[in-house]
Amino acid sequence: MERERGGEQPGRDALARTPLKTFSPAGLLRNAHVQSVFPSLSLHRRRVARRAAALLAASQELIVDCGEGTRLQAFHAAPAAPRATVLLLHGWEGSASAGYLLSLGQQLFDAGYGVVRLNLRDHGDTHSLNRELFHSCRLPEVTGAVRALAARFAALPMMLVGFSLGGNFFLRVAAEPGIAACGIRRVVAISPVLHPERTLTALERGLPLYRRYFVWKWTRSLRLKQAAWRGEHDFDAVIRHADLRRMTAELVRGHTTYADIEAYLEGYAITDGIASVARADAARGPNAPRRAHRLPAELARRELGERVRDGGARRRARLISRRAFPRTARWARRW
Repeated sequence: MERERGGEQPGRDALARTPLKTFSPAGLLRNAHVQSVFPSLSLHRRRVARRAAALLAASQELIVDCGEGTRLQAFHAAPAAPRATVLLLHGWEGSASAGYLLSLGQQLFDAGYGVVRLNLRDHGDTHSLNRELFHSCRLPEVTGAVRALAARFAALPMMLVGFSLGGNFFLRVAAEPGIAACGIRRVVAISPVLHPERTLTALERGLPLYRRYFVWKWTRSLRLKQAAWRGEHDFDAVIRHADLRRMTAELVRGHTTYADIEAYLEGYAITDGIASVARADAARGPNAPRRAHRLPAELARRELGERVRDGGARRRARLISRRAFPRTARWARRW
């Protein structure tokens, strides 16, 4: 029998109050860039997929109606009598099959949580689901997906966990009016994008490896979208720039209603007001700007933080709430 919304597992609060220890990676893994690149290696991806075999075997595809004709793909897996549902969201050009989502998803599944892995528009194999192109200001459809999934699993409390751009989306969702009424109990943002302009500048000034990687991934995604909607889209003007800022500016000009790239980037920035509602700060990775967005001091004092020395993409991963997932720290160490 499913537990009623709001029920707590015995001893859960005690676990959540346990102080988190500082994690110091060993050897080469202390290098931020090694940590960022290592998860993309095929050997590591295969290892994660083997560890997540139970999660993958239990997962069922969901096509979520997000309103206004938009549909997003998700995958749901739940053990017997799940204690809550956790909705996971990947970063830009990631997917529901990303290693970090599978790794955390399996940990949560083993701990008795139902797990939903959501794909953003045009991520994974979903380029044919919606005619219009993905961009980072499409908040209404992600909010619609959260509301629809919360209603589908209404017998259980729901938690949101987002990585990078996924963390950015979930912080904005958390600030939407009435979202608390959907039964959203906790939000965790890991390395969320807070100020897109600063993040883009940091990428431009960082190692060329990252820029080339994202240009390659984005170009591939645009070509898949064009092939899925043959005759509807022509992204050659975007692709030919082979530069993140120029590609973004061309996308904004030809495929959004924003006046320019500055307005677009500001359109999904996390303001102090949104951060205050969501109670989150950024984890700083190797490409994050040095002048990171800060929370008001009175809010920062209420955070539960796990500090990771010499970390990469998850260098100061901060949990949003004292009652967030006590096992997340254990997962971070294993990941």
